Amino acid sequence: MKENEIRSFDDLYKDVIDTGICSKCGGCVSVCSANMIGALKLDENGFPTYTDKELCLACGLCYMICPHTHTVREEVKSRFDWKAPIGHYDDVISARATDPDVVEVATDGGVVTSLLIHMLEAGHIDGAVVSTSLDGYTRQAIVATSREEILQAAGSHFGELPHLEEVGEKYANYVSVVKFTCKDNPQKLKKLAVVGTPCQITSIRNMQALAIVPSDIITFTIGLFCMQCFEMGNLMDKEFIKSRRIDPGEIATMNIKEDFILTLKSGLKVHIPMKEIEEIARPACLKCNYFANDYADISVGGLGSPEKHTTVMIRTIRGRLMMADALAKKSIKLRESRTADEHRVYRHGMISLIEEYAARKVDRARKYADTDGSR
Repeated sequence: MKENEIRSFDDLYKDVIDTGICSKCGGCVSVCSANMIGALKLDENGFPTYTDKELCLACGLCYMICPHTHTVREEVKSRFDWKAPIGHYDDVISARATDPDVVEVATDGGVVTSLLIHMLEAGHIDGAVVSTSLDGYTRQAIVATSREEILQAAGSHFGELPHLEEVGEKYANYVSVVKFTCKDNPQKLKKLAVVGTPCQITSIRNMQALAIVPSDIITFTIGLFCMQCFEMGNLMDKEFIKSRRIDPGEIATMNIKEDFILTLKSGLKVHIPMKEIEEIARPACLKCNYFANDYADISVGGLGSPEKHTTVMIRTIRGRLMMADALAKKSIKLRESRTADEHRVYRHGMISLIEEYAARKVDRARKYADTDGSR
């Protein structure tokens, strides 16, 4: 295929889905629905497929924005001043929420929840694309437009969620409202924050590099550190948990720091090495080399921070402004250090851990996908 030839969804299917590297981010479907083409949907397993092939314009947008085709990778790298091994960042901090309501439901320090609530109440965003719990284990993507909805979505989760599909549908609804009437969608969401995995955030940045909808309404991105996602059924229904003498009904929370942590309702914490978690990881995740969410406004996770704190990599000017505003309003509090030297040592330790896990994921991708580990 020639370099300047437009790739269609058929090419995306062959190059990404057939090869087992589709991360089910939903970006391709989001672009198709936001542009009111409507040729694509997600099938029962979460993979993109045709709704109606006759509707496809063969425009190539779905192929170009995919995080695994790398069509606009160099432009995105340039925009974000990307540097090996974990991208550009201005600072790395350890922080926690100050709101008792947030602290009660947060897995780590509650920084993501507090920051979203702060931005919403300050008018910086109209809503946030997050995933909310349905029954303790099953989650679905929503656009949260209230403090209550954001609080309900708090806590770690590692299942598959095509967040970007939700953005596409909301955008299509909004465009329809603008074009026709204001009856059906009075919210008029123009400024959205998105909390997502590296593949989801990379898809958004690819859209923004191409200046295509729905990326114009995404004004802030919070990227999660990500070693892998897995289907909750693989965790709960198979022998993975039972062989470790854990009753699935006793699991209160899950988290990933240096290892995979299950906190039971009794308060007991069960630590499972990351290598063992690969048994239940999605196959596509084992072939993925994105860890530190290099293109987000801020990247977050528990890695490197003490209990009840969140590690935050501030990557962009907008990320710095939003964090500074939240700190000034005391929605978020920095981890206290006795001296400047202690802070520098702790910061260096966090960065080293992030680099270590990023390297692990690249090495694993080489092993499982026989790739060169490039991004």
